[in-house]
Amino acid sequence: MFQVGDVTFKNSAFLAPMSGVTDVPFRRLAHEMGAGMVVSEMLASEELAKANAETLRKAEGAKFLKPFVVQLAGRDEKWMAQGAKIAEDMGADIIDINMGCPARKVISGLSGSALMRDPDHALRLIDATVTATNKPVTLKMRLGWDFDRLNAPEIGLRAEQAGVQMLTIHGRTRNQFYKGQADWEKISDTAKKVTIPIVANGDLSRVEDSNMMLRLANAQAVMIGRSAYGMPWFVGEVGQYLKDGKQPEAKSLQWKLEVVLRHLELMLDHYGNFMGMRIFRKHIGWYLEHSIINKDELKQWRIAIFSQMESVKMAEQITNFYKSQMVKQCNYPIDKVGV
Repeated sequence: MFQVGDVTFKNSAFLAPMSGVTDVPFRRLAHEMGAGMVVSEMLASEELAKANAETLRKAEGAKFLKPFVVQLAGRDEKWMAQGAKIAEDMGADIIDINMGCPARKVISGLSGSALMRDPDHALRLIDATVTATNKPVTLKMRLGWDFDRLNAPEIGLRAEQAGVQMLTIHGRTRNQFYKGQADWEKISDTAKKVTIPIVANGDLSRVEDSNMMLRLANAQAVMIGRSAYGMPWFVGEVGQYLKDGKQPEAKSLQWKLEVVLRHLELMLDHYGNFMGMRIFRKHIGWYLEHSIINKDELKQWRIAIFSQMESVKMAEQITNFYKSQMVKQCNYPIDKVGV
């Protein structure tokens, strides 16, 4: 465990911000299941400053997330400063700056990882954000724009000098997107240049690899993204493993069913019935992939569950799915399944 400003993390495994995935319900669930820190979806600083309704909804969570971390993206000093002030007023404990998103839509607006092509401009945004808030400011970036510009060490050092208190580094360049393998060891080039904590990000998919990731990256924490799809408990498992070295127990289908229904409940509460069910479908797809015994059945169960237009019926179909898998797994009659 370590501290950033006045924020102490309960463990060293964090949930990465992922647009369209780590919304308020998903972050809340991962938080409840032991993640050391969860980060909001990337928020456009200008839209937050202009009180865009959808952006404000993405930024919720201060009442039940601790620490409450808001990630901002932008290319304009004015909006980054205003966004940071608003996030602080909303209860943010940490303001994170996004310089790692590789999406074309983001970089075409000269935000996200596009800022790694212009370190001077990036530093002006960092300065504006740090000056605008009393809360700790952190930074998430990649190794560089491409292999010819691996400038994370340079930007990291300048960011520390500007007041950034923690760096998260994804072990790929922007031009790699999510292809190839994240280079954990290359993250250490930045760790050697700075004194602030480093968080290593990219391709951690097994609990037992987390200590190696920390060692190779010379990092103090790990950040987990796509490996949490359909497994919001995975981040907490890694955090516990880093604390005590014990392998997590296998999760039963009954236990997973309770998690899925809890997630559905949170989605309906946050989005309302119609949108909650529509948005939840992608999560259900991931849950099914981690729970099904016979992969050939996956398509038919997707159709059966996704076709439901009422939350009660969707919950019934989800329960039926898990009941069917318990029967296959345990090889005993369906009337003996305690669901």
